[in-house]
Amino acid sequence: MDADRLIATAGACLLAPFDLEPRRLDAVFGALAGRRIDQADLYFQYTRAEGWSLEEGIVKSGSFAIEQGVGVRALSGERTAFAYSDEISFDALQDAARATRAIAAAGQSRRVQARARRRAPAPARYEPLDPLASLVAEAKVALLEKVERLCRARDPRVIQVMASLAGEYEVVLVARADGVLAADVRPLVRLSVQVIAEHNGRRESGSSGGGGRTDFAMFTDELLETYARQAVDQALVNLEARSAPAGTMTVVLGSGWPGILLHEAIGHGLEGDFNRKGSSAFAGRMGERVAAPGVTVIDDGTLPGRRGSLTVDDEGNPTRRTVLIEDGVLRGLMQDSLNARLMKMPLTGNGRRESYAHLTLPRMTNTIMLAGNHDPQEIIRSVKKGLYAVNFGGGQVDITSGKFVFSASESYLIEDGRVTHPVKGATLIGNGPDALTRVTMIGNDMKMDSGVGTCGKEGQSVPVGVGQPTLRIDGLTVGGTG
Repeated sequence: MDADRLIATAGACLLAPFDLEPRRLDAVFGALAGRRIDQADLYFQYTRAEGWSLEEGIVKSGSFAIEQGVGVRALSGERTAFAYSDEISFDALQDAARATRAIAAAGQSRRVQARARRRAPAPARYEPLDPLASLVAEAKVALLEKVERLCRARDPRVIQVMASLAGEYEVVLVARADGVLAADVRPLVRLSVQVIAEHNGRRESGSSGGGGRTDFAMFTDELLETYARQAVDQALVNLEARSAPAGTMTVVLGSGWPGILLHEAIGHGLEGDFNRKGSSAFAGRMGERVAAPGVTVIDDGTLPGRRGSLTVDDEGNPTRRTVLIEDGVLRGLMQDSLNARLMKMPLTGNGRRESYAHLTLPRMTNTIMLAGNHDPQEIIRSVKKGLYAVNFGGGQVDITSGKFVFSASESYLIEDGRVTHPVKGATLIGNGPDALTRVTMIGNDMKMDSGVGTCGKEGQSVPVGVGQPTLRIDGLTVGGTG
């Protein structure tokens, strides 16, 4: 769908029902014109979301929510003035604009002046589908029941299955004082499954799932079987797992979801606001070597249908492929309009917000380390003794220092170049920038995650994607129980 059709769809949903034609939006910007500000925008949003949850063989809970509203923002130097309303009307917009103008009273920049409306050209990255309408309620329940049957049929040691299904239909429209009018229709679905297996009194869990910017038709029988196999097999592996060793050792990270370590330990440190304020471990290092040769990291919001992709960001700017680290050298940062202007750097389409009631921040979309030249088996064979981390659970990162702690939910010992016993309780401890310099082999098997990532920053959550190839990192600290 092209920009004109997206704007027409968003206008029919967010403007027309409330008698908000373009001239009335210009009047709102006029209410801001009494103060000196650099930039102003209106962010309209409509969201319908639902969720279903199965446990003990029955769907125990369901939810449905509709949310809509508008945020009014003005930027003056480093200051942000912001007000929002869950009522979309001309009067509510005027009230929010007056509140914003009062907050921006100390601005020292040029006066805002609404300009002739122009569309922001941006190719759609996904179909403007309505996931909630793609299956009837009975079919959604049946889908969860099928996942449970597949899990239980895979192994008799499975004693409990928990599955959830979520869908969201979101329409956004951004009107800016510089005349830009941009819109997006954002579908999003996700299916998650967790199993508990028991053997000889020992219980372990496994999980799987996926999703993307499409509708529930993506969850084919083949994909459901894949999710069930992955979740059950992980639980069964953990039943056999020994205590993880502790110490400094070589760690091999699997491809795909282990990129969450890259996202957390490195990605946040490459967001514009942390660098402008000097709080990132990467601040002031543009053009310097920050990683081992061969390490190239990008953020790409243009990947078709991916969970972290956007046609336009939440400031109305088209998303793009941004090179952050190229062959080990720091080349770029992820920027929203505020930080790009203050740092005199290009916009990258990374301005994101959880909803109309939240401020825009520079955020990741799909953060990826590109593939290298090594076969994954070659990487395993190169390790005399180490840890092979295939999947991760939770983790914590200090943006200022780059220090991280991550828990591996599925990992194995590597002994004499072979993957041997599964281990549990392994945690990876290190420093993100330092870990990048310890990458010694990069696989040729770059893979994206299955579509489950959610990123938190300053209390806001947004969907994201991660990806990476198999990596060998030398000298990483492993915390274990053995």
